[in-house]
Amino acid sequence: MKVTVIGAGAVGATCADNIARASLCEELVLLDIKEGFAEGKAIDMMQTAALLGFETRITGTTGDYSKTAGSSVVLITSGIPRKPGMTREELIGINAGIVKGVTENILKYSPDAIIIIISNPMDTMTYLALTSSGLPKNRVIGMGGILDSSRFRYYLSQAIPASPNELQATVIGGHGDTTMIPLTRLATYQGTPVSNYVAADVLKKVAADTMVGGATLTGLLGTSAWYAPGASGADLVKAIVRDEKRLLPCCVYLDGEYGQKDICLGVPVIIGKNGWEKIVDYHLNDEEKALFAKSADAVRNMNSVLKTL
Repeated sequence: MKVTVIGAGAVGATCADNIARASLCEELVLLDIKEGFAEGKAIDMMQTAALLGFETRITGTTGDYSKTAGSSVVLITSGIPRKPGMTREELIGINAGIVKGVTENILKYSPDAIIIIISNPMDTMTYLALTSSGLPKNRVIGMGGILDSSRFRYYLSQAIPASPNELQATVIGGHGDTTMIPLTRLATYQGTPVSNYVAADVLKKVAADTMVGGATLTGLLGTSAWYAPGASGADLVKAIVRDEKRLLPCCVYLDGEYGQKDICLGVPVIIGKNGWEKIVDYHLNDEEKALFAKSADAVRNMNSVLKTL
């Protein structure tokens, strides 16, 4: 089994590190456009193998996609963050060119790969990767919902308090501060509703904190987070390569499900060796349906920028 991570920055390298530590593949390739950067990260990680006990062979390359040939799963983390003064259109324009080019190059050497999108804006980049590549819809997956749901569980664990591992909580919709939907109604602690343990106003604050979870960390760190995004990408890889048939919230192509068509948006899906295998209907109530429709409208508005490029 071979896995490739495109982009050796903080998120990509953390993702690769988590994949290697969990021995999810025999070979892992880290690719970046910065000369020597991926090679250096790969050597640094390989020098932990004797300490951590993993057998994964990690190699780095500067832009040589032939080194990625035969990859079963490819994660795309490359792209730039939004900078002060940069418009949404400018960000999408730059990252769209990067993601489209990366996808084309990957498929030259790994035509059967499952593509995982981590690059932002993630919902739009997932849609672009799918529509520009012509791949079957089950083989292009946006990671965002896994990260958002992990953050949801963190904030719930602080409010109850409880271990995040004893909580089930899902975020659907777009991967953005105003588009994600923490499903507080369906969140549970050891099989019982979290509303049994948290007052309504506190639960509302948990949802609000979840929605700005990424922005909160950017404010504290001065840059985007990387530990949780990297771990989230590796978790999705694990569900695929081990054929776990696990229910995870991911950004996938909708064709009538949840009342939406021709859009990639976060919904609960079954993940296995073929990518995403089934969309699960959570039977949203009227309020949740309205929020999901509003989220879809916002993401579709972002997607419209692609037509101007």
